[in-house]
Amino acid sequence: MPFKFEQLEVWRLALDYIDLVYDIAEKLPRSEDYKLKSQLTRAATSVALNIAEGSTGQTDVEQARFLGLALRSLIETVACQHLINRRKLLPDADRLRQAHRQAEALSIKLQAFRKTISPEQSWLREEPATYSAEPTSHPGEPDSP
Repeated sequence: MPFKFEQLEVWRLALDYIDLVYDIAEKLPRSEDYKLKSQLTRAATSVALNIAEGSTGQTDVEQARFLGLALRSLIETVACQHLINRRKLLPDADRLRQAHRQAEALSIKLQAFRKTISPEQSWLREEPATYSAEPTSHPGEPDSP
């Protein structure tokens, strides 16, 4: 019998996101192995692990707490992507743009799932459209003048 988390769409999306993040991490310079590369992959992995951990034998409130931890880890990966872009550590930023779009979609799913299982909680969260380190660009896009 499969574990509950294995049936969750949000968990499968997190796995797809991890694959993309690892692809990006493999392209980073060796000098970043114990810096951004490690931080980025650990945070991405934490997203899926928190979804899984919160899904078993927990109350709805406890599961919602783990989804919140997953969301925080996801935001951490987005911050890492901005740092990678800012430091120009990748020659081609297409994968960063793709990762940013996937992170936005995953964030929406995590927030919706958390709200569904624990609607009585009043969660503080940012609107996905307003979250950006640079208001006019996404990772991999040229900075505005």
